[in-house]
Amino acid sequence: MGVEGTTGMMNAASSKESTARAIADRPDPALRSRLTLKREGGAQPSGGKPSPTAELNLKFWEQLLCYGMVGALHLLSLLPDFLLWWLGVLGGRIAYLLDRRHVRVGLTNLAIAFPERSEQERRRILRACYVNLGRGVAEYIRLGGFFYRRLLRRVCYERFDYWREIKARYPGRGLIILSAHFGNFELLPAAHAMHGYQISLVHHTQRFHAGDALTTFVRRRLGVGLFRKHSAARAVLKALKDGKVVGVSFDQNAKRSEAVFVPFFGELAATSSGLARLVSMARAPVLPVFIVREKNPRNHRIVILEEIPIQRTTDTEADIMANTVRFVRAVEDMVRRYPEQFLWTHRRYRTRPRGAPKIYDD
Repeated sequence: MGVEGTTGMMNAASSKESTARAIADRPDPALRSRLTLKREGGAQPSGGKPSPTAELNLKFWEQLLCYGMVGALHLLSLLPDFLLWWLGVLGGRIAYLLDRRHVRVGLTNLAIAFPERSEQERRRILRACYVNLGRGVAEYIRLGGFFYRRLLRRVCYERFDYWREIKARYPGRGLIILSAHFGNFELLPAAHAMHGYQISLVHHTQRFHAGDALTTFVRRRLGVGLFRKHSAARAVLKALKDGKVVGVSFDQNAKRSEAVFVPFFGELAATSSGLARLVSMARAPVLPVFIVREKNPRNHRIVILEEIPIQRTTDTEADIMANTVRFVRAVEDMVRRYPEQFLWTHRRYRTRPRGAPKIYDD
């Protein structure tokens, strides 16, 4: 996601026909997920049904909290879509006014990314970012509750023929989807899975275990597989060698021990070298894919961009650096096109090169 050069959107009739064929021709994604998760390295919930607490060693109160949140999602999802939508917009606007810490982080990031723009314009982008997040929360309630398949009517593909072309170009090989916390990033893998195309994500376990269990439950019930980051490398490598599709969000700060420093909006950012190493071992193609919120913000478009060319020489470390630069540039290009849809509140420059001054106050 993020390289220029898309060739235009599929027309509406073609998109609807493609969606209908995908749903009709493929088994239910939740069933596909239960059948394939064990092979792909994810845990298989007991009893053959998604369970919020199946994989995590939760304390009793964490289990109660998780089940309470699952119940709350289902209860809130009984609200009509238009009401959920406006509650999400209102929640985003209120969060922008009250969340002073992350607003400071967002404005700092925007000053680095767009120094040529006025502070007023950067604040407008950040407000729009919060509203996008609020809308995403409303849609997440629908994803995690009742009637979640309604959202499929709101999602179409751009350049899906190119996806098929890439799969045909590399028969039997896995595919890495490069993405970011952009648009409604939870809807991207969910919509792809609900269309009948299995995808698994590299998932970083959250400190808030009950929330992590909730996220796991929602993703699994939609047919999305998971690889937990702390033990993902071998499982992901095997999945790619078995021809599976793996999604990676590539816009987060990395620990110094795992990082190479590459430019992101002109500032050196600690970025995981793991993806470049994985690509080198698996020899898998890397395809940038983003979900973009449309002018009618209830609708979404999954944008499939050009395959990222991979540098392969006898100098492994130089290849890792060069390829990581290309991955980050793909994200940056997309963010420049739709800055209001990016998650600016993450401390992307938290880990600094040795001797470099801190970017953030806290």
